[in-house]
Amino acid sequence: MSGIQIKVITQFLSDHSSSADKQFAFAYTIAVTNNGTRPYQLLSRHWIITDGNRQVQEVRGEGVVGQTPWIAPAATFTYTSGAILETPVGTMEGSYTFKDEDDNTFDALIPRFSLIQPGTLH
Repeated sequence: MSGIQIKVITQFLSDHSSSADKQFAFAYTIAVTNNGTRPYQLLSRHWIITDGNRQVQEVRGEGVVGQTPWIAPAATFTYTSGAILETPVGTMEGSYTFKDEDDNTFDALIPRFSLIQPGTLH
């Protein structure tokens, strides 16, 4: 097991959102902690973004926020990015692909998390 742990904090961005234009902006901050004994490089990301209308966007790309960081044992890499949905509620989930120093690759799952405009759900 790799020992990769992923935590997510989300935030609704009201200043960048417009219900009239069906644009609901969210920021998400992700902390990737290496609880393993070897360094790992974050190579790529795969996101499945689903809005409240069940419209699905799939996003794949190299690294995160323009970086492909090496994460040492006991270290945490944190970054913030964003997503724009057409509805005030949605979810994101996916995976990161990592490699070790021997070029062995593996995927770490990112559990589903919610994107919710405050006051939308009771």
